[in-house]
Amino acid sequence: MPPASPARPDSRPDTALVRRARKIDRTLGDTYPDAKCELNFDDPFQLLVVTVLSAQTTDKRVNKVRPVLFGAYPTPAAMAAAEREKLEEIIGPLGFFRAKTESLLKLSAALVERYDGQVPGRLDDLVTLPGVGRKTANVVLGNAFDVPGITVDTHFGRLVRRFGWTDETDPVKVEFAIGDLFPKRDWTMLSHHVIWHGRRICHARKPACGACPVARWCPAYGEGPTDPAEAAKLVRTEGRA
Repeated sequence: MPPASPARPDSRPDTALVRRARKIDRTLGDTYPDAKCELNFDDPFQLLVVTVLSAQTTDKRVNKVRPVLFGAYPTPAAMAAAEREKLEEIIGPLGFFRAKTESLLKLSAALVERYDGQVPGRLDDLVTLPGVGRKTANVVLGNAFDVPGITVDTHFGRLVRRFGWTDETDPVKVEFAIGDLFPKRDWTMLSHHVIWHGRRICHARKPACGACPVARWCPAYGEGPTDPAEAAKLVRTEGRA
């Protein structure tokens, strides 16, 4: 069984914090109008698998492997019946291929046995699947089923703490804290906006503060170079997806 979610706080967030957070999100939305999931997929099963595979690697590497992987194993039944060695060979370039192969075999078998080969569209069901936590479940819900969800990856967690939206470090507590600041309908796109900004400008080691569109509202302004010319050199036109 998945771990129980922590209790939601009873107190409402500060009104000024809510306004600042939503202003930042609107500005990021204007900055990244094309923001979306950077993993390629054709259906919920593909999105579920590539999200699991994206751990400890880049979306670009996963996208390169995807056509071969689903050309060989297009359905949960086909993947559940895959020969381990062949599956390991396909996903080998992604690293941790033995553990990831084990996850895909168990995940696919669970889909066949419990859900007739269909990816469930409920978070409570998704998190019971092998290798699927709340982050992966929210990616699938938001992008394959249009069910709002907040994706707390390393970029999202880093930025919301820099923005001063929360001090929490536990991903589930972060998810709930940020969810209280925004209407549910905005959760999926909020995730994309923040993750895109983290990949392109608000880097972990050296954020491009002098080129940041939300610098005026960011308590962490100055952690990176504030000179516009110097900061511009750090901006990536594409994230480290």
